[in-house]
Amino acid sequence: REVLVLDKRSFPRLKLCAGWVTPRVWKLLGVRPQDYHHSLIRLNRLIYFIHGRRIPLPTRQYSIRRVEFDHWLLQRSGAEFRQHEVQHIRQENGYYIIDDVYRCRYLVGAGGTNCPVYHTFFREHNPRQPHQRIVTMEAEFPYPYHDSNCYLWFFDHDLPGYSWYVPKGNGHLNIGIGGRFVDLKAKGQTIRQHWECFGEKLRQLGLVELQELPARGYGYYLRQPLPQPQRGNAFIVGDAAGLATLDMGEGIGPAIHSGLLAAEAILTGKPYSMKKIPRYSLWDLLFWWRF
Repeated sequence: REVLVLDKRSFPRLKLCAGWVTPRVWKLLGVRPQDYHHSLIRLNRLIYFIHGRRIPLPTRQYSIRRVEFDHWLLQRSGAEFRQHEVQHIRQENGYYIIDDVYRCRYLVGAGGTNCPVYHTFFREHNPRQPHQRIVTMEAEFPYPYHDSNCYLWFFDHDLPGYSWYVPKGNGHLNIGIGGRFVDLKAKGQTIRQHWECFGEKLRQLGLVELQELPARGYGYYLRQPLPQPQRGNAFIVGDAAGLATLDMGEGIGPAIHSGLLAAEAILTGKPYSMKKIPRYSLWDLLFWWRF
């Protein structure tokens, strides 16, 4: 198919993300990790802290940098790219007309939580559930880290979520924290307060010595019922559809899987369904060798 990708920012560009990639992702892409020639760290275990209890979990996961990974995916697709911030979409004579500049017969919304395709065609029929909203604060920066383990802390300081420390390739580090917005609000807490506590924990543990951590915040939605991910020839995928896993909030795998399913539906006419996309990440953590 003739494909055009529109995005308000050019590539490569920084995308804040823990960058956790499961073996399932490589299988979906038909690529071996060793054939991905960009920053890549293989994580042979994840170290969980649940209510202060340390639980090391043998696994086989990978950390990537989205600034490289997303650009690689775009180049690999062979699709044409235009930098353009979408403002308005309408339907006319069998086409989707975008800002009176572009038109297409098939439209895929992959613009995350604020995707204009979702807000134009899906919001009324698929309202997002407030209790599934996750708010985060995160930072990724060059840092001479000395500990190459991946750490995950659950429920620290009564946080309704977890925080993470993820080493990245090429001398970068990603740290972040996320929790359910409605639970934070009910407790009279903010994600900023938890971020300050998290920064102090990292300094006490000697994992990060910086006094100021340059964080940015954003939000997304965990997996929720989505009766209509397709309306006519319009599709939504990834965070636009609210597909992050219910246990770990993993978004890369569901985004890639849903994108491939949308492509299959366009090419073959098969129904577009989320049923094949896992709701949880635990299976991939425990049984990674099956991929």
